Amino acid sequence: MSDPVQPLPVSGFTIAVPVENGRLHGHFGGAPRFALAEVDRARKAVLLVRMLMPPPHAPGAFPHWLRRQGVGAVIVGGIGQRALSLFAEQGIEVRAGPPGTPLEELIARYLEGTLPPPAGGCSHHDHGHPHAPRHHNRHPPPHSPRNSGGPPPAGPATCL
Repeated sequence: MSDPVQPLPVSGFTIAVPVENGRLHGHFGGAPRFALAEVDRARKAVLLVRMLMPPPHAPGAFPHWLRRQGVGAVIVGGIGQRALSLFAEQGIEVRAGPPGTPLEELIARYLEGTLPPPAGGCSHHDHGHPHAPRHHNRHPPPHSPRNSGGPPPAGPATCL
């Protein structure tokens, strides 16, 4: 099955942002839409913004899908270590922003170079979205000592 044909970017560089109601969604794999912002990095200007529905949430799907859309960078609120590795394999830069931040502010901060890389790992339990089967296989139970609000457990996370 192939993606529908998308218009080619106007020019410049494309940044993807998982959004809900025009704001950064807190969990990368659960976002209902992705904003794809075509920017001119030299002029620090937004040229075009497209809103796309992502493919179904499946391990590894989003990095490949975004690469096919011509994306060079993605801004995330929360993301797992496996997804970070997959983005690196696709040559897509990953930056972190505070969940709930308006899209326009995130793009401006990216263009100014003030968004940091994500800390990595999956620490999004009890966040109210469904998961694929076995999503939490490598995570401790919600009330275990290993899930007491501290850093996520070491090792690859199975979430996107």
